[in-house]
Amino acid sequence: MTAPSDESVQPAVAGVRVDVGVATDRGRRDSNEDASLASGGVYVVADGMGGHEAGEVASSLAVEALRPLVGTTPDVATVAGTLRDAHARVRDLPSSSPRRPGTTITGVVLTEHEGVPCWVVLNVGDSRTYRMIGGVLEQVTADHSEIAELVASGLVPADAAARHPRRHVVTRVLGGGASDVRPDVWLFPVSPGDRMVVCSDGLTDELTDRRIEVELRTAGSAQEAADRLVAAALAAGGRDNVTVVVVDATVPRR
Repeated sequence: MTAPSDESVQPAVAGVRVDVGVATDRGRRDSNEDASLASGGVYVVADGMGGHEAGEVASSLAVEALRPLVGTTPDVATVAGTLRDAHARVRDLPSSSPRRPGTTITGVVLTEHEGVPCWVVLNVGDSRTYRMIGGVLEQVTADHSEIAELVASGLVPADAAARHPRRHVVTRVLGGGASDVRPDVWLFPVSPGDRMVVCSDGLTDELTDRRIEVELRTAGSAQEAADRLVAAALAAGGRDNVTVVVVDATVPRR
């Protein structure tokens, strides 16, 4: 269940230390189409689609396209440009079926802006990034999915979204058939005690945000938190691949 991370490669932001945990499981699927990168300030999860072989290749290619950001302090434009490059690489993958390979991707990159440690949040698709601070969990990314649009427009009640037949239809991916991609990328300061949670929808399909918050409050280290969340998702049904990256940040108080 526990997946490898490279904590020996610390972020390039002065004074910031991180504790990182990574866990993954294929769940009740035949293979695991998720991929993750957790090293040197880059913490992302990708959830591939297009058939198990194509999905695995798409998600792995996407996270590898972000590896040049490891150990750097990129700005928002650099991260967005790297995501567009990842989109082009995935889109160029050969396809033996009408459904072209694609992948979601979400996460954070630790950087510095005007001397202040910051997170660059990135997202394409319906995998999610959360932030917990002071014991309170909040979703910081917006799902790119049909059901999210229906809820936002008031056509579907929020409490019915988890059961809606269109809940897994994504509206933005890396790769797929679109010639370009519009990634969500933005910046906000790191706060002391930030716990960032990056996950595929195998977690959020099985656990409510409230349950995720409870598990995070119970866990000590980042690795314990990642392991607990994956175990809870499997116990709740584990119908899909589930991958979780947890990042605890320690920063000097200003």
